[in-house]
Amino acid sequence: MIKYQIENNISPEEFKELLIKSTLGERRPVDDFKRIKTMVENANLIFTARVNSKLIGVARSITDFVYCTYLSDIAVDTEYQKQGIGKELIRLTKKETPKASLILLAAPNAEGYYGHIGMTKHTACFILNSEKDIK
Repeated sequence: MIKYQIENNISPEEFKELLIKSTLGERRPVDDFKRIKTMVENANLIFTARVNSKLIGVARSITDFVYCTYLSDIAVDTEYQKQGIGKELIRLTKKETPKASLILLAAPNAEGYYGHIGMTKHTACFILNSEKDIK
């Protein structure tokens, strides 16, 4: 049985392990433990999915709870994917912040998924990566 809950104090070690097991680790700084630790500490809404005590899914967000929720990481262990766990983590995140718009940047292999669950694709997103600066 899968247990879903808000768990804002997950360990950075556990978070890193899940990122790797979900393939999201390919696009996250898993080799920089200090950054991973800070990512967990500074998120203000984290939903988890666990089987027994094993972390199998996480939705890590930064939100003001009334206008916008940036769902920065949605990760599900590959052994547990295609069971609706990610969709449920997204649903719970939206339910917790019902007046806020939910915003995420899709991983390249997941772009088609979000429209399928009712999210609207937005074409006017801009990114300034960490290694760049304003011109």
